[in-house]
Parts: sequence; structure tokens; C-alpha cells
Amino acid sequence: MVSSEQTSGAPAEAPPIGDLSIDKGGEGEGEGGGRTEAEREAKKAAKAAAKAAKEAEKAAKAAMRGVKAATMTAADPDDPLKDSYGDEEMVQSKTHATKTFVRVEDLQPGMKGQQVLMRARIHTIRSKGKSAFLVVRQRTATVQAVLFADDTTVSKSMVKYASQITRESIVDIGGELVVPEAPVEGCSQADVELKVNYLKVVSRAAVLPFEVTDAARGEAEIKAAEARGEKLATVSQDVKLDNRFLELRTPANQAIFKVQSGVCQLFKECLLGLRFQEIHSPKLIGGASEGGASVFRLDYKGQPACLAQSPQLYKQMAICADFERVFEIGPVFRAEDSYTHRHLCEFVGLDMEMQINEHYFECLDVIEALFKSIFDGLATRYGTELDVIRKQFPFENPVFKPLRLTFAEGIEMLQASGYADSEVDPLGDLNTAAERALGALVKAKYGTDFYILHRYPQGARPFYTMPCSDDDRYSNSYDVFIRGEEIISGAQRIHVPELLVERALACGIPVDTIQAYIDGFKLGAPPHAGAGVGLERVVMLYCGLDNIRKTSLFPRDPKRLTP
Repeated sequence: MVSSEQTSGAPAEAPPIGDLSIDKGGEGEGEGGGRTEAEREAKKAAKAAAKAAKEAEKAAKAAMRGVKAATMTAADPDDPLKDSYGDEEMVQSKTHATKTFVRVEDLQPGMKGQQVLMRARIHTIRSKGKSAFLVVRQRTATVQAVLFADDTTVSKSMVKYASQITRESIVDIGGELVVPEAPVEGCSQADVELKVNYLKVVSRAAVLPFEVTDAARGEAEIKAAEARGEKLATVSQDVKLDNRFLELRTPANQAIFKVQSGVCQLFKECLLGLRFQEIHSPKLIGGASEGGASVFRLDYKGQPACLAQSPQLYKQMAICADFERVFEIGPVFRAEDSYTHRHLCEFVGLDMEMQINEHYFECLDVIEALFKSIFDGLATRYGTELDVIRKQFPFENPVFKPLRLTFAEGIEMLQASGYADSEVDPLGDLNTAAERALGALVKAKYGTDFYILHRYPQGARPFYTMPCSDDDRYSNSYDVFIRGEEIISGAQRIHVPELLVERALACGIPVDTIQAYIDGFKLGAPPHAGAGVGLERVVMLYCGLDNIRKTSLFPRDPKRLTP
């Protein structure tokens, strides 16, 4: 008889001498001898246990092989090059200034032959046999790094280790900088590549919710692929925003927020050069700063309070305190149920206020100088970042030619273009469609993406706006537009307390909630004017982007409070 152990590859047990009879029936069924029922059951149980143990051993070995293949974190201990790769010890401030790192963006052909060390993210990996090709990324800069197993500087185990590093992991990577025969497509540092001889993982990334390369695709690339019959992976806006900390790593996002920082810097530089002083006003206030219903209300130690809709009241108090010219960069809160491409519930306000001697045009002069400085500064200082943004979101720099039109002149242009009287209210405000239409008309007639519309109807402005001297239906107010969308709202402010009370009551604002503000004008208040700029909207419109959420670091809209 051939036992079950033999069929599974185990050696058969030799029968005892004298028991060489041929089994013609079931095992042990010969008359006058054989095993008892208990012995047969015991043997069956032993076989089953041995088989189960063997299967468990196989499964354990297979599992260990899978773990090793997926998480090779240490160098092969028998590899002579074991000190050149493997996961780095946790950085806990044990050493200081023992390594010299270079920036990816600083790599250039003139450094050919130099040994360099960088700390960067793994952007992409592809491996084949004894070689691996990595693209590493620092912010908007990328460079290709190559490993070829030669057992002198790179071993097979080192290539294997490199090929198993997860994308978006942070590594210390070093080697010789070389100049490739042809530029490396898809890398910002296309004229160099790194011949790797050192690779350590500093922080290993877990499974990604989406690939950064997928989130970085532009519409042109997607449409070109569709034309070839291909379908590329894309990431929806909501998924991107749910994982904003990952999506912000795309080159375009890195550049967008460098540009945003640049706008703030240029704003400050220009105004400081014009004798303005920076201030910081409170955001917890006792009454609405703009009026209306778009206020976040809260309990402040038993007192009703609001989040500031603007620093407006405090800018004016600073002017009354003889600060003369002030500006502020800070958060602004609007409890608007606006589900549009250009509205947020919290944004960054760039505000300024100044004394005027005779006319609010003095403030418009400053605004035009300010935006000329911002436009010129972005084009000259941030050209690299603007080019990075263009790769995913193509746009042309806006044209800056100062232009001032009255609100009535804007209405006339719209009506002359075919807008019916019922579509535009001469004593109301412009809706989004009308603003865009007027922007297109201005661009066609005057050749500029930037213009100022002033003398708005009084009913469309806040309570503290000074009425026009020649027609109290209008006000000494103004909006500034880029590409047909508003970026600034401003005005000459009322500096006479009696008129402030009259206007507050007319706008339905309880005087007792702003009494401290009104009192500030009773002790002598200079004539003044100012404006508020939405930072995110400036960047969105300058870069021709289609949604303000692209220029808000962590957007807050009516439906989003995280991350």
C-alpha cells in the first residue's frame, strides 16, 4: 500500500519484518490481525495534525516573504555596501551640522563631477533588473537619480531597496552629479542627473489616497490623452481638499503659495515706502463691522459678540489716533451662504486706510501705485513660479494700464453693448455676470485687465461711506477689478459722528453696538479713505484660476471646516 505521506512527498515508513502481506482491503482489515479502531483513528488524527502544521508553516513562510518584499527597510547585513543604504535612524536632534545638503533647484551642469547630498521626496520610481530610476522633488524642483548595480558603488540589494521605497517618502540621497547625453524630460533640472551611491529613508510614506502626479495634471494633458484614446487618472476637487496636506505638494500649489506670499511682501514693501504703518486689530468685536446678516455670532463670556467682517472700524480709529496711514494683513470672516467660485467664509484681508486732504482720488493714486508694484514685482521676482503654475493652469499675465470709470459710465457701457435696463440697476450694484461683461468691454476698448469703478450708488455701500457732495444718491466709493472681477472695495469714510449715527440707523445697525466706534470721531477726526483687498482673490485672478479654493491654503466655505 502507498500511504498518504508518500503521495505528499514524505518518505514511506518501512514495514516491520514478517509483515509483508499485501493489503487486499482497507487498512488493517485482514482477518486475524491489524490495527484496532482506536489506533486507526489516532493515526488519522496524527496525519491531519501533521498536515495542518505543514500548511501553517508554508503560510507563515509565504507571509514572511511578502513582508520582506513589501518592506525592505534595512540593508543586507552581508552586503559590503550596507552602510550606503537602509532606513535612517529617527532624527531626534542627536547630531548637529554633520551633513551638508544642497538644494535641488541649485543643481546645474557646472557642478558636474561633484558629490552632492540632498534631502527630498520620492516623486516617481521605476526599476528594471539591476537598475532603478528615481525622480526626487523639493517643492517645485525635480531631478532624476539613477542606480546601476556594479557592486562597487551600488549593489543589487541597494537597487532592490530603492525600488521598494514608497512614493512621497523623504530620503537623504547622494552621489555624483553627471550631465546626461540628452535632457531629462519632465524634470526641472533637465540638464543634470544624480548617479546615486547613498540612499537613506528619513520618513517612509504610507499608502497614498491618490498620486501627486495625478493631482498635478492639467486639462490640456488630460484632453490630449483622451484624443489618443487614453484615459488618465484624475482627482476631484473635493478629494483634493479632503487631503489638502498631500495635494499642496504638487508643483503648481507650491508655486501658487509662493506667489501668494509674494503678494503680501510686495503689498507691505510698497505701503511702507509710502509712509504707511502696519497695525493688528482685534477679530472679536461687540458689533457687526460691515452690517448685514453675514456675521458669525458667538457668546463672549456672557456677552454677544461677532467675528470681525473686516478691520474697518479699527483702521478708522487708528486714523483718529493720528496714525495717518495704516495697513493690516489678517483674517476676515463672512458668514455668507455663497456657493460660488470666488467666495469664502474666511479669507485673508489686505487692508489700508489713510488721511486725505481734499479728495478720495488721493487714495486711488495709492491703490494704482500699489498694484503697479504688485504686478511688476510678481512678473520680475516670481517668473519661475508663474511658469510652474502655467504648466498645469495656462494663463497670460494680466495687462496693467490704470483706468478710472464712474459707475454711471460703466452702466452706460453695458447698456450700449445690449444690456437691457432691467438687467442693470443704475442705483444698485452689479452682479457677477455684469461685472464680467463690463470687464470684457473694458479690455476690448481700453486694453487693460485692471480698472477702477467709482461713485457707486449709496444704497450699495456700507453705512460708513461718505455720500457724494453733488448727488447723495451716490457715494465717494470705489471698486477695483482684475479680469472683470472685483478685488477691492473701498471709499472715503464718514468722519462726522452725527452723520455716522444717521447712516447707521438707516442701515439698521443698533447704535449702541458701535458706540465706541462713533465716539472715536467726537474728539476730532481727519478726513480719510481706504480699501480692503482679498488676498486669495488677487492671486486667483492674477493667475487666471477658476476657483478661489485653489488659492486658499485650507479653504473655509459654507460646507468645509476641515482639514
